[in-house]
Amino acid sequence: MIPLGVGSAGAVRVGHAVGAGDPRRAAASGWTAILIGAAFMLASGALFVAVPRTLIGWFSTDPAVLNVGASLLVLAAIFQLFDGIQGVITGTLRGLGDTRTPMLVNLAAHWLLGLPVSYILCFIVGWGVWGLWVGLSLGLIVTGAILFWVWMVRIKKHVERAL
Repeated sequence: MIPLGVGSAGAVRVGHAVGAGDPRRAAASGWTAILIGAAFMLASGALFVAVPRTLIGWFSTDPAVLNVGASLLVLAAIFQLFDGIQGVITGTLRGLGDTRTPMLVNLAAHWLLGLPVSYILCFIVGWGVWGLWVGLSLGLIVTGAILFWVWMVRIKKHVERAL
């Protein structure tokens, strides 16, 4: 929820700056939102890596659940970072007036890449729940990376047009 809120705040701040004709402020607002979102997700991911058994222990004391859950939290730490990045950048792009690109990138990366890879790794290769989460994480990593690139290109063009 934190990246969603930061992304919404980024959308508002970027949108206000665009509306005011201040592309440098739009860029600064967007980059600030992205850095705040990434920092929060890195911190939460670090917590997942640092104390996974304690976190899983809040929900179960079953040794099998603790072992599987603790191993999955390492993967969830990676998932966290890219999920936060794509969520915040979706907001900053919304501030620039671009809602289509995030929708198309999410659609393609999750439905055409992440879900099929999850299915293959989970059920065909036999990785089970690990395969499911690897595929889902791959979809998020691709989404985050593409949206990050789109943001860099769009905000650079926006600033250059104003010069």
